[in-house]
Amino acid sequence: MSNMKYPIGQFEAPTYITREQLNGWITDISNYPDQLMKVVGNIKEDDLNRTYREGAWTIKQLVHHIADAQLNYYMRIKLALTENNPTIKPFEENEWAQLPDKELPIEASLKMIAGMNERLAYLLQSITDDQFKTIFTHPIVGIQTIQETIAFCVWHTNHHLAHIKNALKDS
Repeated sequence: MSNMKYPIGQFEAPTYITREQLNGWITDISNYPDQLMKVVGNIKEDDLNRTYREGAWTIKQLVHHIADAQLNYYMRIKLALTENNPTIKPFEENEWAQLPDKELPIEASLKMIAGMNERLAYLLQSITDDQFKTIFTHPIVGIQTIQETIAFCVWHTNHHLAHIKNALKDS
């Protein structure tokens, strides 16, 4: 069951982050929209309702969730860069996944992911090593740095890409 829920393993925050790791993650962020498009770009409408395990989100919900999450990561990073240790507002992902925009075609979220990732990668390529250590406070998790957020963001998108691939295995 854990394999299905966490197909790439659970997130493990790195204790030390190098500039090389950051550069790799920025490249991953840049390349992610193309990776996602390769998997869902020509997907049949019927397959959008597939799940990777019983009770899980559908592929369509996963794509919309990825867009929602990318938007939130981008906002957290921008807030951290422009305010002194801001407290961010977490989003209730299960409730967001049930809102009416879940019915939109996935193309709307694919465009959003491409735009968010392009902007996020550009921003991250432009900030200093000290800015990567800038903090914000998550009311549940506590203090987080931009670099930790990037690590989680990359894990999170790949985690859900693996869910989508698993849901499509038998199609």
